[in-house]
Amino acid sequence: MAIEIRARARTSLLKGNTMSRSNLFMSDQLYSYYLESSLREHPVLAELRAETAKMSNSQMQIGPEEGQFLALLVKLIGAKRTLDIGVFTGYSSLAVALALPENGQVIGCDINEQWTETAKKYWEKAGVAHKIQLKLGQASATLENLLDEGDENSFDFIFIDADKKNYPTYYELSLKLLTAGGLIAVDNVFQGGRVADPNVNDGTTVAIRDFNQKVLTDNRVELAMLPIADGLTLIRKI
Repeated sequence: MAIEIRARARTSLLKGNTMSRSNLFMSDQLYSYYLESSLREHPVLAELRAETAKMSNSQMQIGPEEGQFLALLVKLIGAKRTLDIGVFTGYSSLAVALALPENGQVIGCDINEQWTETAKKYWEKAGVAHKIQLKLGQASATLENLLDEGDENSFDFIFIDADKKNYPTYYELSLKLLTAGGLIAVDNVFQGGRVADPNVNDGTTVAIRDFNQKVLTDNRVELAMLPIADGLTLIRKI
């Protein structure tokens, strides 16, 4: 099966515009080699990525190498219950659901019914829809409702990839929902490299700078900021 998935992934990567480079640190040539030499992408993930690439806001989707990394993390920590804050068309939630055991669960949070209709179609096609529960509405309200329902300290893994100005809110609520030793992965912490430019001070960039500093000085967690895609911070709750 792995050989088949790898072969199909390579074919999909070479089909015109189904791929856009999502790593700030690689040339197009090196990025293509990187994927062709390491990516084992499930065929349904490749199909979802190809469909999303046709959308005007396709840049919101994580890269396939990031999805594969999230799936590996989930397996390494033995996660069974996860949160996906910012579903979009469902690539990250699908990648994680495929990695979870049969009794695993992903709770996906998003506000856009049109995007998540695409997600649901591919969850069904991959045979993992029974593992994913979609909650439409403001993510902060969804997280607060989970806490009210007694879900504190019950999630093993949480992926945050939503509106950047609310990252601090999602982070604090996620820490309450996360079990001790659980892992949070936070996407787009480089903002295309803008966080390192003192002359760039738009609201989103400043929000991410402040968030990065908040996590750095938070003694409740351990962290590693990785140069994957647009920057990914891994946060372990102590």
